[in-house]
Amino acid sequence: MLDKATAEDAQIILRLYELRRETEMRKARAWFSAWWPREAHDVVRVIQGADPLENAWFRQVSGYWDMAASFVLRGVLNEELFFDSGEEMWFFLAKLHPFLKEVRETTNSPDLYRRIETLATQSRAGRACLEMWLKRAEARRISTAAAKV
Repeated sequence: MLDKATAEDAQIILRLYELRRETEMRKARAWFSAWWPREAHDVVRVIQGADPLENAWFRQVSGYWDMAASFVLRGVLNEELFFDSGEEMWFFLAKLHPFLKEVRETTNSPDLYRRIETLATQSRAGRACLEMWLKRAEARRISTAAAKV
């Protein structure tokens, strides 16, 4: 059983929420929500900075979730409390998950988003959440691709 969440955990969750509300982070999250990569190349293109603004927004969103995952994995933040308010991390991972192996190889970054992936899959609840988001993301990717035809 995990340790009981503390008032300090709640303060960290509130601070993470405040960071998500920051003006530039909102723009980054809005861009990420609307961006639907269809292949690994689409992800690599953004990571490698083909469009500097997209690269900055991508790094802001990915860095945020990597930092939050690190807090939980290092025991700074209660995992169950994070799961209660951090489901957006699974959305982030689900969008990239089908391409992660190739993106890691192409960018020569074998541990890229490893903390996010570890946290998202280390518990039964996390794996179930990821499976749900993978299905949603794939359906959205298909409908988005069809709309562009």
